[in-house]
Amino acid sequence: MNASFLNEQKNFSIFLDLLKQLIRVPSVTGAEHSFLLYLKRELDELGIKTEHYDGLLVAIGNEPINGILSAHIDRHGIICTGPNEFQFAAFLAKNRSDLRGNSLSEQTFQLISKRYINQDVHAYDPFNGGYLGMGKIKDAFLKEEINNLIFEIEGLNHLVPSTPIAFVDKLKQEENLISAQLDNVISAAIILYLYQNGFQGTAFFTAQEEAGKSWRFINEWFKKNKLSTNRLIVLDTSPFDTREEANNQQIVLRNKDANAKFKSPLLKEIKSFCKKNKISFSCKDNFLKEKNILRVKNGLKPLSIGSTELGRIILESNGSIQGTTLQIPTTGYHTVDETANILSVKSVIFILSSFYIKNFSKQF
Repeated sequence: MNASFLNEQKNFSIFLDLLKQLIRVPSVTGAEHSFLLYLKRELDELGIKTEHYDGLLVAIGNEPINGILSAHIDRHGIICTGPNEFQFAAFLAKNRSDLRGNSLSEQTFQLISKRYINQDVHAYDPFNGGYLGMGKIKDAFLKEEINNLIFEIEGLNHLVPSTPIAFVDKLKQEENLISAQLDNVISAAIILYLYQNGFQGTAFFTAQEEAGKSWRFINEWFKKNKLSTNRLIVLDTSPFDTREEANNQQIVLRNKDANAKFKSPLLKEIKSFCKKNKISFSCKDNFLKEKNILRVKNGLKPLSIGSTELGRIILESNGSIQGTTLQIPTTGYHTVDETANILSVKSVIFILSSFYIKNFSKQF
């Protein structure tokens, strides 16, 4: 990879400052409105045209087909569902119509419930983001009757139903690692950072991905505008069990997910670019296939290869929308301690800027 790109700390510090700002703006699944408005204001100030729909913010630069990016912007959190009753937002009964049980979120959320105990949280107005109070999670457990996590929260018994509650979070850095609830605010930060540095393509910021709904917003936008593409890049994080597993690659790609094969020419182009620039990568579907061979040998149930936003878009659009995923390997999935290697973040920025921004390396 370009050595000057990796060694330049000043401009990466600017990116980290941007990420810190976005992390402070809550965006619980189903209550992302205030975060979308924050992004809209930032893009408007850059002179980027924006279109704000229910569950979707579209940014359109002066060269709209020179790069088409997407990132979901919802983060896991809690919704008040009744008198002193709090449930995991993404898996509320009203959201389950779009969940198929084959996403990594659905397979892991029951396993991580105890990680949230003693976590500070804050409630906010779902429309303007206004602060509505602070609390602390005292317990979290699976309620089998409703197939969702129930939280006991101290300090928020005054809330009314439908009030979102976000995990109190801030970016932490230790040597070459950064930690926070990175999924998927880090991708939103990358896209905004690219616009700040000359990107003039199109970007989609989608809501409710953790509830399996985000594909609908992009698919509908393409349908309304009678458009199609085979060059959509969906940015996200990709979870691994250990730091060793995560560090085996700088970026994560996919050939397919549980819904569809990824047939975009971009996949081959990114693989070739990575090989040329010595950026290590893996394909998550291959990784999980190999892992499942070992699980079956040990008498364990195989894991799903995962359901992604892109796979649902390809499936539901009958292939009229195609693309590839570009993901940052992380550990601590769906907690405020989700951790990524800085080299991985820089690699994603380097790939996208090399594809879509002229002279970016000189600016950087």
